Amino acid sequence: MRAIRCNQYGPPESLAVENLPELEPSPGHVVIDVKAAAVNFPDVLIIENKYQFKPPLPFTPGSEVAGVVRAVGAGVTQFKAGARVVAYTGSGGFAEQALAPAAACVPLADGVEFDVAAAFTLAYGTSHHAVVDRGALQAGETMLVLGAAGGVGLAAVEIGKALGARVIAAASSDAKLATCVSHGADATINYSTEDLRERIKALTDGKGPDVIYDPVGGVYAEPAFRSIGWRGRYLVVGFANGEIPKLPLNLALLKGASLVGVFWGDFAKREPQRNHAAFEQMTRWIGEGKLKPYVSARYALEDTGRALRDMAERRVIGKVVITP
Repeated sequence: MRAIRCNQYGPPESLAVENLPELEPSPGHVVIDVKAAAVNFPDVLIIENKYQFKPPLPFTPGSEVAGVVRAVGAGVTQFKAGARVVAYTGSGGFAEQALAPAAACVPLADGVEFDVAAAFTLAYGTSHHAVVDRGALQAGETMLVLGAAGGVGLAAVEIGKALGARVIAAASSDAKLATCVSHGADATINYSTEDLRERIKALTDGKGPDVIYDPVGGVYAEPAFRSIGWRGRYLVVGFANGEIPKLPLNLALLKGASLVGVFWGDFAKREPQRNHAAFEQMTRWIGEGKLKPYVSARYALEDTGRALRDMAERRVIGKVVITP
């Protein structure tokens, strides 16, 4: 089978397509014929050795896939060959076949397209954990979403609206903001052309947002945190900007505000029942039309490096997938 391999840490262009032996299922695992694998910003960091998860070299990147079960290992009773599934694998997704624990697989209904399913798990799992669990966003409150046109950002916009909140989307271009509006954003900020603090002040009548969702970090973190409302919750989701910001902690004191860490991967492992309940709620929301995962581009396996480069340079709107 063909697979993308990271043989040494480096940029997306250093990845190679290689022919590897077909996978065999180990006990408790399934082998999946991959139909679509989602691209996430951590994939860029992992191949450059800049992420907390460090698979040993050489490895195949890609953490979430959708496809058809090819074979099952000993002890697996909930799936059979031919079953449609979506799975969070951690690594190994950018390939024609992927190995996943059966416990990490979710049955996929016949009417759900593989690319949409692959784009759902990490982005929506992260954003639901952030907005609902860690941020405790309530109906009638206001949430500011930075990097709102990305995969997790758009998911946060939709989840905020599903909860009955007012959502302000911030992104770097008018085209990205138009996508945010089409997914429910009530107001927008173009932080490439507008003063972030002044625009937040204008859009919140000087009160500031109750929740700030930040997967970007970098230069936008401090002005956003300075603008947060009383008892506000600042969600530290990630650092797509590439820079981990250093925030003056007196700002938290003056606003009675909270800095809240969001690490969905560990949450899913440590609190699987709560994670399962979150996905049950989101599945209902999909059925009600409140959540609409957006896949903006599809790449062939040999174009994985280009997909990761587009992700690194923030050219991606919504989610993109690899289709082996």
